[in-house]
Amino acid sequence: MRSTVLRVALAVTTMVALAFLIPLGLVVREIARDRAFSDAERQAAALQPALAITTDPVALEPALAKATAGSEGRMAIYLPGTAVIGHPHADPRDLQRARDRTQAFRVPTSGGWVLLQPVALNGQVTVVEVYVPGGELSRGVGKAWLVLTGVAVALVGGSLVVADRLGARVVRSAKSLSGAAQTLGGGDLTVRLTPEGPTELRDAAHAFNSMADRVEQLMAAERELAADLSHRLRTPLTALRLNAASLGDGQVAEQTRHAVAQLEREVDRIIRTARRQTEAVAEPAGSDLAEVVRERMAFWSALADDEERDWRLDGAEAADGPVRVPVPRAELAAAIDAMLGNIFRHTPEGSPFAVTLHVGGPDTVILLVADGGSGIADPESALRRGHGHGGDGSTGLGLDIVRRVAETSGGAVRLERSVLGGAQIAVRFGAGARPPAARTGRRGRRARAKSGR
Repeated sequence: MRSTVLRVALAVTTMVALAFLIPLGLVVREIARDRAFSDAERQAAALQPALAITTDPVALEPALAKATAGSEGRMAIYLPGTAVIGHPHADPRDLQRARDRTQAFRVPTSGGWVLLQPVALNGQVTVVEVYVPGGELSRGVGKAWLVLTGVAVALVGGSLVVADRLGARVVRSAKSLSGAAQTLGGGDLTVRLTPEGPTELRDAAHAFNSMADRVEQLMAAERELAADLSHRLRTPLTALRLNAASLGDGQVAEQTRHAVAQLEREVDRIIRTARRQTEAVAEPAGSDLAEVVRERMAFWSALADDEERDWRLDGAEAADGPVRVPVPRAELAAAIDAMLGNIFRHTPEGSPFAVTLHVGGPDTVILLVADGGSGIADPESALRRGHGHGGDGSTGLGLDIVRRVAETSGGAVRLERSVLGGAQIAVRFGAGARPPAARTGRRGRRARAKSGR
């Protein structure tokens, strides 16, 4: 923008300067020309009194010598007949024309111009000639043009300085607005602008500050609402915890108590995050995807056994080593639970499912969750937040959570048709995976199966 303002100022000022410089230069040249011829006419007229007294060549020579042009050898007097005093330059034909016309005129000659001034004396015509060199016609013109050029350059330079200052002011305000917008987009809701610059940019700064205030208020209200809603879950969670404690011993009872405890931890974490309180132990930026998959599959396997679902887990064996992805553990667990929960919620009992972890390179980790249900009728809508149609008990947020987790790591989510006949969710994570060479475990191991399979 700043360079554009400078170019516009340069173009406009240059055109204005040229619009005045060229006519003024021409006027100066005409003034110098008229001055030279006026001086020649004045010197020619100065000899007329002497000619009125005498036409004697000897008597006229002193008068001729007193004239400036005469002393410089640029004047001549053509007396009646053939007598000539001074230094003639005129062509005989022009001289005869001057005698015939009895009127002063000027004609070009070698190296300049000649002014011929006829003087009628006693019925005879005497012609006074004044030679004007070409240099006299342009004397002072070059200096005048140089001065005019200097003035034009000064005007253009001054306009550029002023335009640069104005452009810098506008650009500074625009950059401040752009930087504040990027900062706000990065999550810093405290950024505000000091209105400066032109009226339009000051108005934009005021509007930005109002928008930032509103966004901050909305975010604060959303955090408070999330905290309040999460806090309301404590009462039913307490009842669940008490009921789980009364189940006694057994694998199912222990899994139920573990699930209730984990749910309580997630609710506490949501409340702390919503209220922006610092947790005692910071959650690591990355986590082991294979470990999280094994942990969540151990949780969901009990329900799979109860519903007589055939399932398998491939590629996540502990012997394969860790599979690091740049996603917090809690978010990974939430995404995996969302995908597995959809299987139990939207496929008939007894439908098989499979979870496969594939590491294709140092920066490529793919988690496949496939089922034997009826598939997803509208995959595009299912991935949009709140647009899924899962029936009663569905919020439409499950696959959106998965998509958001994948995109935060630089990956993506794709819905496909699985080999089991239903839907397959392919989650690709970004950088942070272990090298393929670390995968030494066997694939295709079935951790738990029903019906002897």
